[in-house]
Amino acid sequence: MNQQMSQTECRDDEIDLKELLLILWRGKWVIILTTVVFAVAAVIYALSKPNIYQSSVLVAPAQEEGGGLRGLASQFGGLASLAGISLGGGSANQTVIAKEVLQSRAFLTSFFNRHNMGVPLMAVEEWNEESEQLVYDKERYNSGAGKWLLDKDGKSFEPTAWEMFEVFKGSHFSLSEAEDTGMITIRVKHYSPFIAKQWAQKLVEDINEHMRQQDVEAAEARIAYLEEKLSETNVAGMQQVFYQLIENETRTVMLANAQNEYVFKTVDPAVVAQEKSEPNRALISIAITMLGGMLGVTFVFLVAFFRYGNQGSSE
Repeated sequence: MNQQMSQTECRDDEIDLKELLLILWRGKWVIILTTVVFAVAAVIYALSKPNIYQSSVLVAPAQEEGGGLRGLASQFGGLASLAGISLGGGSANQTVIAKEVLQSRAFLTSFFNRHNMGVPLMAVEEWNEESEQLVYDKERYNSGAGKWLLDKDGKSFEPTAWEMFEVFKGSHFSLSEAEDTGMITIRVKHYSPFIAKQWAQKLVEDINEHMRQQDVEAAEARIAYLEEKLSETNVAGMQQVFYQLIENETRTVMLANAQNEYVFKTVDPAVVAQEKSEPNRALISIAITMLGGMLGVTFVFLVAFFRYGNQGSSE
């Protein structure tokens, strides 16, 4: 008797596929209606999203002219260290440093200010392809007067440097490196394909100039230090070291000033994108429509479950 009752309970607990299909069939109009509503909403939402264009620059690490410095380091490293001078061939990490500087808050903040990026970065909501003009957010920025508006609390919508940095790194800028070749790709996104191309190009130019100026300033500081030490010593051997070090640092300054692409050499320059990179409207529509169908199915099953539960409790 107990065994028969156990088997009966097991059969009752088993999922009846036929019953599930019957539940779905009974609730088919609910599922269809939910799916259609979500599909229409998905199309409207996808069409309301503005086009975003991407421009990219492929760069390669520039060849370092470090042979002379490394030769002097091996030949006069001991004497130079006595004079308080380091000859370490730091060129090996030049590309790594440049990559980190390119993504740093200090460099990007300076980049924003130098190219007046506040308005095109924070006040634009789309790009008009027919007129090739930016469309500004009228609730945040008055394009006619060229002024940021105030919110309900009287605070200006003009973004801070930190806000611009967060938005630019989060939505507009990315950097990747190919592990096999060492090539670096710098990508910039914007509503305007022309601005995306301009910013990508300017990033490469500015990081090259930034690193070049840093090295020139460092070399000139070392030259001034070496000349001061040279005037303080009468030892012929040390004077020879100082003269050769000054010559090498002068050569560093000359080579740096002669190179436009100091750290990154452009392999494939930025161009104006002819096609949008996002949004993928078809994918958005399909995903939201499927979500609507699944919600419809879930709702039908929940109604059937509660109905079955109420019937069981009444019995």
